[in-house]
Amino acid sequence: MSLECAGHLLDLSRPRVMGILNVTPDSFSDGGRSATLDAALRNAEQMLADGAAMIDVGGESTRPGATPVSTEEELERVCPVVERLVSELGALVSIDTSNPQVMRETARLGAGMINDVRALNRDGALEAAADSGLPVCLMHMRGEPDTMQQDTHYAQSIEQEVRTFLAARIAACEAAGIARERLLLDPGFGFGKSLQDNLRLYHRMAQLHEFNLPLLIGTSRKSMIGNALGRAVEDRLAGNLALTALAVRDGARLFRVHDVAPTVDAVDMAWAVLQEGTIR
Repeated sequence: MSLECAGHLLDLSRPRVMGILNVTPDSFSDGGRSATLDAALRNAEQMLADGAAMIDVGGESTRPGATPVSTEEELERVCPVVERLVSELGALVSIDTSNPQVMRETARLGAGMINDVRALNRDGALEAAADSGLPVCLMHMRGEPDTMQQDTHYAQSIEQEVRTFLAARIAACEAAGIARERLLLDPGFGFGKSLQDNLRLYHRMAQLHEFNLPLLIGTSRKSMIGNALGRAVEDRLAGNLALTALAVRDGARLFRVHDVAPTVDAVDMAWAVLQEGTIR
């Protein structure tokens, strides 16, 4: 199982770690940490050294209550970072965006994957993704970041809601000319879901293998950990490592995290047990 990502081959025959690089002032746990170009490059270089297989660059916060930014502002934030990550570090870069213009420009600069929390639902996004030729991660979210936590009631079970949504988005992608083998799926933990929804969905995550597509999991520092354990943002690493090990067991293949080094260890240890041997 592998993905062709703008000259990089992402091997997903075993689980991999994606490092989060938010070039924003208002992301929920690391806003401002990579707001300058030099800081972003230093942080990305460290994540690669710690074992990240790719870097996920985002220029618009999608935390609960976040407000959108203009296309121009998002381009100004992400393009210089993507360009230098590719040219100077040779990094495999994912672009965390829902904006078709940002998708097109960052693909031109060498980004290797599109990671869209809105699952290509914005006008023009399907066409931009299709034209890019890049792999795309489709995530489940109901509503928009600024309103998504105001109504977390679902008429059907959360797992069925997510499966129905993702099936429809996969069909839309295929109709737009995006080959199925270019797709990854993200259940969208923390996006328009209560704590109980998140826990239930995590427990039933393996049901999503019916699509036979790689699963990307993003729970790093999220409120589901804080609410379950009573931990502040800066104290949620242990909870996320536990979730990571469970998801490795359940077949997830890509983990989007802030804390790369300990997550790589957790992934490798869980994988070693599952393989009944050592991997180093």
